Amino acid sequence: MSQTVEVGTILEGKVTAIKPFGAFVAINDSQQGLVHISQVAHSYVKEVGEHLSVGDVVKVKVLSVDPNSGKISLSIKEATERPAMTVTIDGKKERNRDRGPRQGGKSSIGQAPRERFNSFEDQMKKWLKHSEENLATLNKKHNR
Repeated sequence: MSQTVEVGTILEGKVTAIKPFGAFVAINDSQQGLVHISQVAHSYVKEVGEHLSVGDVVKVKVLSVDPNSGKISLSIKEATERPAMTVTIDGKKERNRDRGPRQGGKSSIGQAPRERFNSFEDQMKKWLKHSEENLATLNKKHNR
């Protein structure tokens, strides 16, 4: 495990400790770095221990090396490819393989427009419209 520690390098290391804020990974015989909880996985990480265990061998990317303190910041997320995601939109499952634009419109030349991702704001507008329609229907029935 004696490897050069330079920013941008992808190395293999062994998890030596799990903390609430991240995991320590030994990247060679004399150095270890911290993988912050935000750099453990591509998805939201509530508990580091749900993703890693002491003794796991992981690929990490060196994000920074502090020349004064020698602290090394690592990322598992940036050393691994983002997995394809399954997104449910209006009850339909869609495989998100191309990681293209999230907004509507053409994602690249010759491709059909992609279905727009429903943001919170879009979902709220849809819910408000539906609620107003229901309220109007109730008012009509009540006024008869």
